[in-house]
Amino acid sequence: MSQLQIGFLLFPKLTQLDLTGPVQVLSRLPGARLHLIWKRIEPIASDATLVLTPTTTFADCPRLDVVCVPGGAGADDLLTDDETLAFIRRQAASARFVTAVCTGSLVLGAAGLLEGYRATTHWSAMEHLAAFGARPERTRVCVDGNRITGGGVTAGIDFALTLAAELAGRAVAEMIQLGLEYDPAPPFDAGSPLSAPAEILAAVKERMKPMSERRSAQVARAAARRADSTTAA
Repeated sequence: MSQLQIGFLLFPKLTQLDLTGPVQVLSRLPGARLHLIWKRIEPIASDATLVLTPTTTFADCPRLDVVCVPGGAGADDLLTDDETLAFIRRQAASARFVTAVCTGSLVLGAAGLLEGYRATTHWSAMEHLAAFGARPERTRVCVDGNRITGGGVTAGIDFALTLAAELAGRAVAEMIQLGLEYDPAPPFDAGSPLSAPAEILAAVKERMKPMSERRSAQVARAAARRADSTTAA
């Protein structure tokens, strides 16, 4: 049996849990080989101190069965990064599953890979999915054909378990879940804008305001570029 090739995009200022949560889950799949991919083999700083090292480059990456794009502030820069978007499109053309966690969904959208698909992302970025022709769905994990997207950060573990079940069956996914003792019981009911106290939601929105404004501008540029390329074609 050939190995299951699973590739995760790396980039500066990614949210490491978007990556490391799914990596921890999917690395336990029988026969899986995981790749951490960037333009060059060089240390990459995440948005939370951890420094990550790619295992392969765009040029040397094998054909992937699963391509996954995590999110984070750095994902906004990828929305107009032609080299990265072209790599994702090439891999997506033959991949069994095209996936993302958090604002990585916007990168799939900028690559033209969510047109007409249902998708989810971090709650703060949900409004931007429609700019890329996606149909936003406020949920922890969204499955639409071979497109699987996860919500913000911690939803990446739910996403990865869902993907594991698609790839290897529910029993294998449940064994992985038990091995990781993934049995969340958060101490506060503030993990969603629908449940968080109003003052907490307002404070978080205010703290995120500069990043949100920058993201909005990047999404507008990326959507305009896609519209121009579609018209030219």
